Amino acid sequence: MSEVTGGTLYLVPTPIGNLSDMTRRAAEILRDADIVACEDTRHTRILLSHLGIERAVVSYHEHNKKEAGPRLIEALLAGKSVAQVSDAGMPVVSDPGADLVRLALAEDIPVVPLPGPNAALTALIASGLDARQFVFVGFLPRTTANRKELLTAIAKIPFTLIFYEAPHRLRETLVALENALGDRRAVTARELTKKFETFRRARLSELRAELSEEAPRGEYVVLIEGFHGEAEEEEAEGSWEEEALALAKTLPVKEAARQIAAKWHRSRREVYQYLLAAADK
Repeated sequence: MSEVTGGTLYLVPTPIGNLSDMTRRAAEILRDADIVACEDTRHTRILLSHLGIERAVVSYHEHNKKEAGPRLIEALLAGKSVAQVSDAGMPVVSDPGADLVRLALAEDIPVVPLPGPNAALTALIASGLDARQFVFVGFLPRTTANRKELLTAIAKIPFTLIFYEAPHRLRETLVALENALGDRRAVTARELTKKFETFRRARLSELRAELSEEAPRGEYVVLIEGFHGEAEEEEAEGSWEEEALALAKTLPVKEAARQIAAKWHRSRREVYQYLLAAADK
């Protein structure tokens, strides 16, 4: 028996890449809801086709939400069930679904959230950065002044910072982050859950330099370690190579590589190979 109830708004997460991540419950909601509201109808039709669901979809996105939102609320008040999805991941998070939820709650319409894929958390748990406490920032403001104001406000938060960014703005964003936060340890993640899923773990300056050699492609999650006080700024003046060489003088190479890799968020193999090459010189 379907759990879908008339007059209810369902927030349905969709896969961020791998379509196999769609849950059975989420698929059933999309199958049984009266209306499926989505950002890009073409994108959602591909998902529905994969799931074997034949369902008409309606457009609800950032540019038409002022007109489409009230129409969806009217349908809900008339007893229709609505499933709202974003193009990928969790609705409402960096998504116009937030406005639809507010409209629904103002009319005492039940809102039912489903758990599911989320790019920020997926990247966080594989980043190697502190996952106990973190702040999701999402997309930075487009204007320089607003972006600078926000980064100044969060610069001394001692928790991991998580951002979203489009490929064509990634270089500009990394420069802004380094200027505002310092040359911190950071991670970029792209193509999450897909065949070419890629993580880069380095300092912001190194990540920025890599982009001069390889054009960014795909949507990115950028994670940056939290502020650690004055000691952070002093540490940034050195490099992992210098510290690795110094540590290898007092510890076995494998142990030195392990400690440096953990501290500087580098590949243990990379550090180990660097120390072996340095020893042969």
